[in-house]
Amino acid sequence: MKRVLGVILGGGAGTRLYPLTKLRAKPAVPLAGKYRLIDIPVSNCINSEIHKIYVLTQFNSASLNRHINRAYAFSGFVDGFVEVLAAQQTPDNPGWFQGTADAVRQYLWLFDTWDVDYYLILSGDHLYRMDYRDFIARHQQTGADITLSVIPVEEKPASAFGLMKIDETGQVVAFREKPKGEALREMRVDTTVLGLSPAEAQQKPYIASMGIYVFNKDILRKLLQEDTNRTDFGKEVIPTAIEEYKIQVYLFNDYWEDIGTIESFYEANLGLTKQPNPQFSFYDETAPIYTRPRYLPPSKLLDCEISESLISDGCILKNCRVRHSVLGVRSRIQAGCVIEDTLLMGSDFYEPYEQRFAEPSLNHIPLGIGENTVIRRSIVDKNARIGKDVQIINKDWVQEADRETLGFYIRSGIVVVIKNATIPDGTVI
Repeated sequence: MKRVLGVILGGGAGTRLYPLTKLRAKPAVPLAGKYRLIDIPVSNCINSEIHKIYVLTQFNSASLNRHINRAYAFSGFVDGFVEVLAAQQTPDNPGWFQGTADAVRQYLWLFDTWDVDYYLILSGDHLYRMDYRDFIARHQQTGADITLSVIPVEEKPASAFGLMKIDETGQVVAFREKPKGEALREMRVDTTVLGLSPAEAQQKPYIASMGIYVFNKDILRKLLQEDTNRTDFGKEVIPTAIEEYKIQVYLFNDYWEDIGTIESFYEANLGLTKQPNPQFSFYDETAPIYTRPRYLPPSKLLDCEISESLISDGCILKNCRVRHSVLGVRSRIQAGCVIEDTLLMGSDFYEPYEQRFAEPSLNHIPLGIGENTVIRRSIVDKNARIGKDVQIINKDWVQEADRETLGFYIRSGIVVVIKNATIPDGTVI
């Protein structure tokens, strides 16, 4: 794997994940209480013995930079790094990244300084566990110029993906980005070619791109430089390369989730609490997910009722009920609270004792969740101050709402309390 360079695409402004991306890049969004989205592809690379990793981003990259610098410091005996590359103005490229392919094109001059044979292009907002060594091996064995990692999908979600048709050898013969109607039905294939059983093939007759690619180094350079108007891999580069180059597929028939919306992000996080076996587990010792070490004390639970939940490090919970929820680092929940079907992201710091118990006349609400508060089907971003007797329950079943001045949004019926928000005592949402 020393001949492979990993390139993780950090994505655009992350508008579908707003307001979680208001103050941070999409790959820096917290995941599972103590991780960040970027930890997934980086950990997959490390577990696959790929140690040269670049992360391309252009929006709100400060927290992403900070996280990567603190989390991934390789030994001096290992020729490895994880480095963020932000969009920058140069004489040749005076503007922002125009798409996934354009982002890679603008940094080809840097990638070329490494003596590698393959570029592994990854996305920074997917939840999955993959051994990229198998992916690279498939690419080498087939003698492909480009290999796409794919999943078999059913008809209902198929139109949200780039779909392809293949021949009996697994070579791509047609590619369409997010087809609909008759164009979608034309992309049906016999997925038994990829090893699915007849029953599975009938249920999942489409082959969807995961947005994960392996390119031969010279092929990628040629594709990106011969036509600089091609700015996106899925929409332009891959479809135009089919006639001239050998493009193969690699089947990944395991759990994979594209965390691109508030709803998918919410479901992926709470899915981690399922018993006995969640679809994705952070407890696999053979392929651990790495993150920044924080050296926090153990969590303290004082007379609490906890079920189907993940409790991160450094939390303090008092006489409360928590069900089917994920609690991030340093979460504080006071007596009488009920937290259900909720993701609390926790806090970046502990509030000093004298500040937590300031004079009531100062109208100060302590960091965390105040007494007798009820929160259901919500996401509470970091450093939120939620007062006493608050109800965050979406009582009117609103599906979409923008209430930034009040400290929250509603997306797909999920209440999202924004980072650093203050929700006064007695508020009902």
